[in-house]
Amino acid sequence: MNAQLAPHLAPVSVSARALDPASLTADDLAELNATLIPLNAQQRIQWALQHLPGVHALSTSFGVQSAVSLHLFATTAPNIPVIMVDTGYLFPETYRYADQLTGLLGLNLQVYQAQLSSSWMETRLGKLWDAGSDGIARYNQLRKVQPMQRALQDLNVRCWHAGLRREQSASRKHIAILEIKDGRFKFHPIADWSDIDIGAYILQHDLPEHPLLQQGYVSVGDVHTTRPLQPGMDASSTRFFGLRRECGLHFDL
Repeated sequence: MNAQLAPHLAPVSVSARALDPASLTADDLAELNATLIPLNAQQRIQWALQHLPGVHALSTSFGVQSAVSLHLFATTAPNIPVIMVDTGYLFPETYRYADQLTGLLGLNLQVYQAQLSSSWMETRLGKLWDAGSDGIARYNQLRKVQPMQRALQDLNVRCWHAGLRREQSASRKHIAILEIKDGRFKFHPIADWSDIDIGAYILQHDLPEHPLLQQGYVSVGDVHTTRPLQPGMDASSTRFFGLRRECGLHFDL
């Protein structure tokens, strides 16, 4: 990576040899996370690029808050592969937003899709999203998880960056900045950011918002399992009919 490193980044006391996900202990991870907590998001990304070996990549859904992570990486690690999983069922507004941000930020976008087309899947399996929680889980595995796993393997990614935040949901409230998932590093540079932090960053850098935000969408996924937030509705109910909070990319839920 060609990102310029900021001066005075916190040192790593765990030996460089130990920065291998296969050999790090829980105590090692805790020590590294303690090193990362005082750093700002840009410094955390720079630290990861400097200390975590192998290919780095950022995943994005081009959702309502995605512009923040995309801008952070575009300005800190401009050549990093940006992985988007196209389920074939995204909102037209999301595709246009992806084009807009890719052009604006000069993203190195890598788009992955399921090997089975949406029409063929429906012919074989029906509308899985209408088949309850188990049907949604199978849909997510086919349209999201498998393409992401293929992307990580094809690109030989050893450090997967994602814009997850603890404040987003109960399932994410304990995420660490640095984790290990499926034998590779998983890095969350804005894990401790609040909604206010997100909004302030978007305003500070004059980033375009997702077109559906003004229509009441607080989270945007596929057209058939995403609803705008209504009075009295919990935000978690706007996705997957409230049956599931996570799609399986980051958590096995």
